[in-house]
Amino acid sequence: MQAEYAARREQLMAKIGNGTAIFRSAPVAVMHNDVEYTFRQDSDFYYLTGFNEPEAVAVLAPHHAEHRFVLFVQPKEREKEVWTGYRVGVEKAKEFYGADEAYPIAELNEKLPQYLEKADRIYYHLGRDRAFNETILTHWQRLMAGYPKRGTGPIAIEDTNPVLHGMRLVKSPAEIELMRRAADISAEAHNWAREFAQPGRYEYEVQAEIEHIFRKRGGMGPAYPSIVASGANACVLHYIENNRQMQDNELLLIDAGCCYDYYNGDITRTFPVGGKFTTEQKTLYDIVLEAQLQAIAQVQPGNPYNLGHDTAVRVLVEGLIDVGLLAGDIEEIIKEEKYKPFYMHRTGHWLGLDVHDAGVYKYGEEVWQSLQPGHVLTVEPGLYIGLDVEPAEGQPAIDDRWRGIGIRIEDDVLVTESGHEVLTAGVPK
Repeated sequence: MQAEYAARREQLMAKIGNGTAIFRSAPVAVMHNDVEYTFRQDSDFYYLTGFNEPEAVAVLAPHHAEHRFVLFVQPKEREKEVWTGYRVGVEKAKEFYGADEAYPIAELNEKLPQYLEKADRIYYHLGRDRAFNETILTHWQRLMAGYPKRGTGPIAIEDTNPVLHGMRLVKSPAEIELMRRAADISAEAHNWAREFAQPGRYEYEVQAEIEHIFRKRGGMGPAYPSIVASGANACVLHYIENNRQMQDNELLLIDAGCCYDYYNGDITRTFPVGGKFTTEQKTLYDIVLEAQLQAIAQVQPGNPYNLGHDTAVRVLVEGLIDVGLLAGDIEEIIKEEKYKPFYMHRTGHWLGLDVHDAGVYKYGEEVWQSLQPGHVLTVEPGLYIGLDVEPAEGQPAIDDRWRGIGIRIEDDVLVTESGHEVLTAGVPK
């Protein structure tokens, strides 16, 4: 993969011209007191370097005569490594990660100016690390103070996201293979969960089985907190308590995905715990399934991103009118969003290093991103008839027989040259 990371850096440096781009590693996060969560690298940093340690900074300076790619890292310190794990160190950072030069992170303030003074701008995303934001701003202000005497230096700070995230949006063949692996492991876990789930078992038991397979098959673990929602819990979009005992004659919604080498799967399936749908469950399930199938059919190169959502909404509204949960003119219902008490979210998102991955969805008010080969997105319509949901103004009262039913069906879809490929097709629906 080092050749892949190097190619990404070259592509980014070609885009920034005479600028200097700076990327900060993710901070460590405290779980409680002095215990930390497992470290997870910042996605942009990892995309460009493959480097998986905290307290690091990557600098890309295409204009520098010798050092175009520089890493600042934690030095080797045996006493600290005994407690918190091995470090690559300064010398190995050059050997293993292809840096032209590497320094201890403590030398950042001393060394960084030489990579900024001849740049015409600094590319840096002002993120949640306020202390490091201040570090970058301080260096920029010092260089600008000397600009009248030198006539050179970065006259602006530009966000890296619009430049880098367009690259991340189109997956390379190597990335697609990692996403296939994440999807395959996720699919295996879902298929086993469907067999394992039975009335009387608890949601957390199903969660344990799913996440056991993620790790057993070489994944890093869950891509996000697993949702195992039985009965009316399925009407809570991000339900993660997973502590209820499952009952016969109710549905189980599982939204879970595996993270494999930083790339993520994201699958949702909904099925009857006891093996058989009630009439109302099957009716709503068939509506959601048809909405998903028609939305997936719109995943074609050149189509606007939003076409899948618009297609799904129309199918859902038509179905809800047919069963009496909505009433009136379909165009008016869609325009006035009278369906939103039952379907309140979008029909998908980009997928990759982040579960809700980097990339623009829309340009201005009217122009949606056009799908192109290498895009990977989820398609996930749903219907949620909560126990206490109220219909939109002017819409029919909700018969109790529908209440407590929540359904979502989600797949990961790759845009190909000729159409699309459902990466998660191995899970029945």
